[in-house]
Amino acid sequence: MEWRSVRVIRQSADKPAKAAPQPRGIRQAMSDLHIWSGLLLGWFLYAMFLTGTVSYFKDEISQWMRPELPHQAQVPDAAQATALIARELQTLAAGSPQWTINPPDARNPGASASWRKPGVEGRAAFQNASLDPATGRQAAAARETRGGDFFYRFHFNFHYMPVLWGRWLAGLATMFMLVAIVSGVITHKKIFIDFFTFRWGKGQRSWLDAHNALSVFGLPFHVMITYTGLVTLMTMYMPWGDQAAYKTQAERQQARVQMNGTPPTPKPSGQPAELAPVDDMVRQAQARWGRDNVGRVTIANPGDASASVRITRGEDGRVSTSAQFLLFEGSTGRLLQAKDTSAGGAAETRGVLVALHLGRFGDTVVRWLYFLVSLAGTAMVGTGLVLWTVKRRAKLTDPEKPYFGFWLVERLNIAAIAGLSIAMAGMLWANRLLPLDMAQRAAWEIHAMFIVWGATLAWAMARPAKRAWVELLWAGAAALALLPLLNALTTERGLLASLRAGDWVFAGLDLTLLALAALHAMLAARTARHKPKARRQAAPAEPSGGGPMAEPVLQEAAR
Repeated sequence: MEWRSVRVIRQSADKPAKAAPQPRGIRQAMSDLHIWSGLLLGWFLYAMFLTGTVSYFKDEISQWMRPELPHQAQVPDAAQATALIARELQTLAAGSPQWTINPPDARNPGASASWRKPGVEGRAAFQNASLDPATGRQAAAARETRGGDFFYRFHFNFHYMPVLWGRWLAGLATMFMLVAIVSGVITHKKIFIDFFTFRWGKGQRSWLDAHNALSVFGLPFHVMITYTGLVTLMTMYMPWGDQAAYKTQAERQQARVQMNGTPPTPKPSGQPAELAPVDDMVRQAQARWGRDNVGRVTIANPGDASASVRITRGEDGRVSTSAQFLLFEGSTGRLLQAKDTSAGGAAETRGVLVALHLGRFGDTVVRWLYFLVSLAGTAMVGTGLVLWTVKRRAKLTDPEKPYFGFWLVERLNIAAIAGLSIAMAGMLWANRLLPLDMAQRAAWEIHAMFIVWGATLAWAMARPAKRAWVELLWAGAAALALLPLLNALTTERGLLASLRAGDWVFAGLDLTLLALAALHAMLAARTARHKPKARRQAAPAEPSGGGPMAEPVLQEAAR
């Protein structure tokens, strides 16, 4: 017994002591935070980024989706167009308590108007129409469509859900994005060095290189666009400061008036009075701000003695959305108030941040820069989602039979990334193919987008992952590339005709669609050619007591 005890003690002494587990560092903790904050709402973020990216050209998309409105080389005079439209609205929107007129400008050669139905509440209370600025009459030939404005609204409202729910979901996803950006910078200690290193055809390493490069390329923009996105709806997401500073509803209403820069609407007096010439009022605004910088004309209580006309300055050339306006007495045309400065530092700061997010202050070159960097941000989110599956696929025991969670994430990635491009192209196809006199035509354009999107999800679930990626990317390339051909066959404003006429809205959108089709085709071809490396087999374990060579062999096998 004594000899056995000595042998046991000696064997225990020969065994190396287990090293104490190392405490997790800040980078490891931030890595987990980065991974999960980017994954959990990454599909919503990708949709928000992509639809927000195309929204920088929402006015041009709206023109493309209304090919019946003629191309105009020169911008019509806003004063004359507003007067004609106001005269038309006396019949078209008789009895309405408020008219809102959007006169033509450099990006919108057509005009539009909206008004409220008397005695109707909710969304059904508002009606709108496209109007001919040359006559003021309703442009009956223009097809019913939401145009590029749908992508802009979907960017922060989503669809098929209450607006407040959509905005809360968008805010939550944006906050996750902000956390992912900060934690990503902390995690990647060599992120700026890796920006200059890209290795093609290296599987997981290539995806990580692409993710790093896209992240660093637009890092200041991504931080700005994410933070300012939260600022746009800050009073909704964080109302407690407003509630603490202003105790009564009247005080809060006054604070909102100061923040938004719009005066309260007067109550109708009940005494009829003819509206003074609106074109004279608009010309005063043009003399103050410039001929083509009249943003919106709002007429409250038209036909009443208490009528007022508010002319808001456009956003071109102003790095702030703080409202600047001229307020006129509707019955006489007398100037009541001129507001050319912000209500205060807080309101102006918010106006600058919102303007930076929207990017409407810039010219065409600035909008293209916004578009390209935002497209890189979209790719950053997409490569991050793909990288999650690439890293974990390499560790699967049988990649052909992954566990359900991995299978679901991979299919959602395919539908969210490749499928959304097809779905958005599907909406443009529906714009050209649906009958012009179809009831609820604009709504069915949107329904078509989601029907196509759902079909891509079903396809991704039914096919092997790699095949689904390749097939849907090729489908996206075909859907985008054939759109200019469809446009040429269904309208008189095809690519060649638009180039000859100098119509760069139609020609530019067709060329952009072809460029995006080429990008999808390149991704499809590279995905089809990619062959994952064979998994390295673990080295056979040496017999017990195998000596000092066992540890290096096992470490190499683990790599």
